[in-house]
Amino acid sequence: MNFCSQCGQAVEQKVPAGDSRPRYVCGHCDTIHYQNPNIVAGCIPVHDGRILMCRRAIEPRYGRWTLPAGFMENGEAVEEAATRETREEACAIVSNLQLYTVTSIVHVDQVQMLYLADLPHAKFAAGEETLEVALFSEDEIPWDQLAFETIHNALEFYFADRKNGTFPLRHIRIERNCRSQHSQPDHNAKKQQAHR
Repeated sequence: MNFCSQCGQAVEQKVPAGDSRPRYVCGHCDTIHYQNPNIVAGCIPVHDGRILMCRRAIEPRYGRWTLPAGFMENGEAVEEAATRETREEACAIVSNLQLYTVTSIVHVDQVQMLYLADLPHAKFAAGEETLEVALFSEDEIPWDQLAFETIHNALEFYFADRKNGTFPLRHIRIERNCRSQHSQPDHNAKKQQAHR
């Protein structure tokens, strides 16, 4: 950051009084510019045991497969962001959302929150950011063409948990040049056993 968004003057990076981290501070109007992680919200839409996935029409990872997800907007709850992204990217309506994975992607300052969701009807189409959309059974997942490690992790968890009939909340930490670190499932979290 070079200039203050409040007054347009140059900013400097320093630790403000009472803080413990360097921030961009405007010496002209004294505004402290806090920068915080972005939240990515999305769904694992399930229809008759198959997963709805999208092939990306945008960078990064153009042409690779992912789950419908994107950045949360101001003025919406995380669950609303997940359903909106599913509607925008896959033209699909989901229901019965259950928070399933929370991934801290430390090196890019993001937190990804994926929900298990029912796709009651096999009605979907490619949105503006999607080349194609398709339902995949476990043995059809294009594992070598997945866009992101977070998607790979979520799908592995889903198919493993489906065998047990429970879907505990998972917490994952990913750092640059490191394998992801998985916490133990939160067995105190609400578990859904039914039709997924």
